[in-house]
Amino acid sequence: MRTLAWLSMMFLVPQTVQASTFVYVSVAAEKRIAVYESIAESGKLLLRAHVPVEAGEPGALTTDPAKRILFVAIRSTGKLSAYRIHPGTGRLLPLNTVPAGPDPAQISTDATGRFLLTAYYVDAKVTVHAIDKEGKLSEKPLQTIPTATKAHAIIPDPSNRFVFVPHTGPNVIFQFAFDSRSGRLSPGNPPRLSTPKNTGPRHLVFHPRKPLAYVVNEQGSSVTVYQFDPKGGTLSALQTVSTLTKGFKGENACAEIKLHPSAKFLYASNRGEDSIACFGLDEAGKLSALGNTPTEKTPRSFDLDP
Repeated sequence: MRTLAWLSMMFLVPQTVQASTFVYVSVAAEKRIAVYESIAESGKLLLRAHVPVEAGEPGALTTDPAKRILFVAIRSTGKLSAYRIHPGTGRLLPLNTVPAGPDPAQISTDATGRFLLTAYYVDAKVTVHAIDKEGKLSEKPLQTIPTATKAHAIIPDPSNRFVFVPHTGPNVIFQFAFDSRSGRLSPGNPPRLSTPKNTGPRHLVFHPRKPLAYVVNEQGSSVTVYQFDPKGGTLSALQTVSTLTKGFKGENACAEIKLHPSAKFLYASNRGEDSIACFGLDEAGKLSALGNTPTEKTPRSFDLDP
């Protein structure tokens, strides 16, 4: 479907007395963000609003830690936008849009909510923008660092002291130290972790209680479990498991990865097999396959309700 050709979504529970959960979906081809309310009892989604995105085609979405501001990567025009979230209705009020660079693929805020971190698929770089008290983005980045082509995610660790940037093209994960006072990134030691040929590390999630990270590999059709050194800020591979059903012979490329809030289960999407791969986590945090669930064609992005 053209409407869903480029889709990113996220759930939001406002930090108020309101019990509603809102779901935001980028509908790139129509240059809008769809706002849904999630009904907890049934899981149904009720459409509440369409928000036009004048800056271009919206892609990746994220919020500040307080869930007050929604940030949007505009991949078609190389811009970043900020919207204030109405806590009662979930509707969006535009705050500002700033130039960024070609193809901002993924965005994250740091734990303080003072900085927006961006990875650029085409422009082969990462940037840090300041976020002011109103939620607006700084007109220019505080910092721009060249990395490599096809930077596909930028994720702070739970301590907010380190940042990791998987790249699907050169099969590397860049490792940075992060100063949460200034918002500045500096190269880790080592500054980059190489992965096997045709791995394609794409997205990354951290275990909430163990020093572990999980990376979905786009070309490798796999998930790799990494030991995370919370002192040195580096990753080392522990386990790699396939995301594919045994016997699958077609072409496939992985996309999204999500860890269940209980940290007992992990999910990754297969584009080609068109499925969600499901894994269980043991006490050590390692993975075992639980089977794959068929989806509609090309499941690029997905999320779990809170």
